[in-house]
Amino acid sequence: MVALLIDWGLCTLISQAFFGWDGFATTYLFLLEQILFVGFFGYSIGHRVLRMQVQTLDGRPAGFLTAAIRSVLICLVIPALIFDPDQRGLHDRARGTVLVRI
Repeated sequence: MVALLIDWGLCTLISQAFFGWDGFATTYLFLLEQILFVGFFGYSIGHRVLRMQVQTLDGRPAGFLTAAIRSVLICLVIPALIFDPDQRGLHDRARGTVLVRI
């Protein structure tokens, strides 16, 4: 949750500076940040600050397609709020990913 707040806060600041605090711009910036950073590095800025990484269940970084689908599901909010006993949200279960400490 803290990583999400860090990422959303950064996107809000950028939205305020360049788009007049537009809610849609903030959401699109968040989506773009999640897709690019998780897709290429396996972690967003918030994840990196907290030393976390999104990995597949076999331990590999998530990858671009998985990051894109996972990010869209996060932006829909409901999949991120429903989680299983392992603390994996529906967005992680749908793509076979897990958030781990690195």
